[in-house]
Amino acid sequence: MSYTREEKDWLEREWAFRAWGRAGLLSTDDYRQVLAWEADGVPMDLVVSALNAFFDRRETRAKPRTFVALKHLDRDVAKAVKLRESLLRAGPELDAGRGWAQVKAPLRDDPAAKAAFEAWQRLRATAPSPESAGYLTHHDQEREARAVLLALAEGALGPRVEGLRAELRQRLEASDMKEGSLVWKRAWNHHWARLVAAAWDLPLEGA
Repeated sequence: MSYTREEKDWLEREWAFRAWGRAGLLSTDDYRQVLAWEADGVPMDLVVSALNAFFDRRETRAKPRTFVALKHLDRDVAKAVKLRESLLRAGPELDAGRGWAQVKAPLRDDPAAKAAFEAWQRLRATAPSPESAGYLTHHDQEREARAVLLALAEGALGPRVEGLRAELRQRLEASDMKEGSLVWKRAWNHHWARLVAAAWDLPLEGA
């Protein structure tokens, strides 16, 4: 597989977003790492997921390392790849409700939200291989199910939603993203989902 220009831009902007703009331009070594992931066929959404896992962990440390590079994401990328592979192997016997117990009330007690979560989990677990004729259709169904879940979670936030939107807008602007651009829209959707999920402890790992 080959990364598109938009996917590479997405990675650069996500890096700038998490580093508060300090490292928006990737180095030569970083570029080599991108080529390595590209050669291994690692989907860009997994790389971005790993990037966020790395920075989430870094933010919990009292004295995080000052120098960061894409090579430091190797462990998180490998974990993201293994998680997706395990979901594919699990098949329809996956416990679709696993992880729901950690979700905060009142969302946890909403039967529609729980059903949406389980429907999304089942679709994740039964995804065909990328070479399959039905892969794209299934992928669209999975994205739609995830969107239904996130819409319910967002609706349950009530007045808190405006504060989260303002926070995300500030972070994106600090990363020098152009509002309305493709990269802005992709970053907004990605990080908005993370903010909504974090507000409810909704497990979206590897997705």
